Amino acid sequence: MSSVNKVVLAYSGGLDTSVIVKWLQEEYNCEVVTFTADIGQGEEVEPARAKAEALGVKEIYIDDLREEYARDFVFPMFRANTIYEGEYLLGTSIARPLIAKRLIEIANETGADTISHGATGKGNDQVRFELGAYALKPGIKVIAPWREWDLNSRDKLMEYCEKHSIPVEMKRGKKSPFSMDANLLHISYEGGNLEDPWSEAEDDMWRWTVAPEQAPDEACYMNISYEKGDIVAIDGEAMSPATVIEYLNKVAGAHGVGRLDIVENRYVGMKSRGCYETPAGTVMMKAHRAIESITLDREVAHMKDELMPRYAKLIYNGYWWAPERLMLQTAIDQSQDVVNGDVRIKLYKGSVSVVGRKSDDSLFDANIATFDDDGGAYNQADAEGFIKLNALRLRIAANKGRDIL
Repeated sequence: MSSVNKVVLAYSGGLDTSVIVKWLQEEYNCEVVTFTADIGQGEEVEPARAKAEALGVKEIYIDDLREEYARDFVFPMFRANTIYEGEYLLGTSIARPLIAKRLIEIANETGADTISHGATGKGNDQVRFELGAYALKPGIKVIAPWREWDLNSRDKLMEYCEKHSIPVEMKRGKKSPFSMDANLLHISYEGGNLEDPWSEAEDDMWRWTVAPEQAPDEACYMNISYEKGDIVAIDGEAMSPATVIEYLNKVAGAHGVGRLDIVENRYVGMKSRGCYETPAGTVMMKAHRAIESITLDREVAHMKDELMPRYAKLIYNGYWWAPERLMLQTAIDQSQDVVNGDVRIKLYKGSVSVVGRKSDDSLFDANIATFDDDGGAYNQADAEGFIKLNALRLRIAANKGRDIL
């Protein structure tokens, strides 16, 4: 890589990124700017400031991005009912474009010519960070230490810390065997016994949800209000996007909702087993599909369902800032103009059930759908011609003797 003058590092304050600060200073003889994002991971981010200062960092950014994350990334994704490979609600994937965006903004503000991150060379995050960065600033340089250095174990990282007098916070108690990543939408678990797809996740691994068997015996009902496809209130109380997610995580998690155990196909080519807790997202998905079921035209709803896997794949693979994702988002958002109303949800021992939905924009007509006398609203005799016209090509093929049995 050509000369590097100043690097903006996505910095958590943990072992890996603390080593990266010193390693960048040593290997590239450059100034390091640290950026720590609060996206609802549930840990204090301010201590990262003191750690960065101890490493000689002069420009330190610590940003509360929870509302921007929920409003501009999570909510737009849920308008599309987005699920990757039929199950994954993309809690890690959707956080990465925001971090990439802020890295580039800080690079522009500080005159940095390079960004850096702590993602490994085996995972998806390196792709997501860098695709986002290149889309927003094509000439930016990227340093990914895990693709360059030989510090490929915790022991080697600790040796590096000792050699360079990097303070390491030794946490008391048993260290979790899992690699965990949390934000406002979810918490993920990888590694440990999860690397064996046959091995069941231990119950004490989960942090946000109770086991469904231990959830309350009494069901919880809530009323979720929508405007243009986004949740704006719960049980009549107006809430911001981040507050919606925080509230649903707490309530749904207490009822055992939101656990997931999957093997997914990473963009880099390998299969990976991971466990996720997404209580709020699980409720949001169910409720949004319910309000769309009465407000969207049939063909619009079906087209959204056809486009969704492509949209999900774009987010999973890191193409949030790509023109095709932006094009799809425009279409999705336009469809949401009529997605207004209320959904009544029931939470019970790990399950989410829709028990009611209503909207002033509803296309559901009880006079037509009724099994009772509809007063002439629907002429059932019309169905005969409809069926015969749709059967025409089938009858022609059968008359030609084409065997289908």
